[in-house]
Amino acid sequence: MSVFVNKNTKLVVQGITGQEGQFHTRSCIAYGTNVVAGVTPGKGGQKMDDVPIFNSVKEAREKTGCNASMILVPPPFAADAIMEAADAGIELVVCITEGIPVLDMMRVKNYLATKTTPLSVVTAPVSSPPASARSASCLDRCTSPADLGALYPALEHSPMRPCIS
Repeated sequence: MSVFVNKNTKLVVQGITGQEGQFHTRSCIAYGTNVVAGVTPGKGGQKMDDVPIFNSVKEAREKTGCNASMILVPPPFAADAIMEAADAGIELVVCITEGIPVLDMMRVKNYLATKTTPLSVVTAPVSSPPASARSASCLDRCTSPADLGALYPALEHSPMRPCIS
């Protein structure tokens, strides 16, 4: 099994200024994840708990070298957020948003087929990757650093399964 998120990960949070974005960003930082940037269009130049906010993922990548994205945006904007991260050269995209329209995800699947960016759609808790980082909606009581990480097979019974497998 490959581990994609570790102590060397530089995480950008898309939707950092929203309620869920703030909650999960603070949780990741408390866990030890290196959160280097946030993205909320129109809020560039601001900060959220000392994390700089940019207007686009491309700008965040250029200024911080972020290499993974955690997406916490409302469902109507999730597909565009995923594609924006891929366009910026982000090496791993983790989308936590629930309720993304199936047709939007089919568009994302077709788009990502032309890219090298892997996408993880997390709709259930995941166990922690080794040692010091996470990029998903895990509560501290559900995770602890370990020698392995595994995704809960939430998509096995998900209506999104045909779109992303």
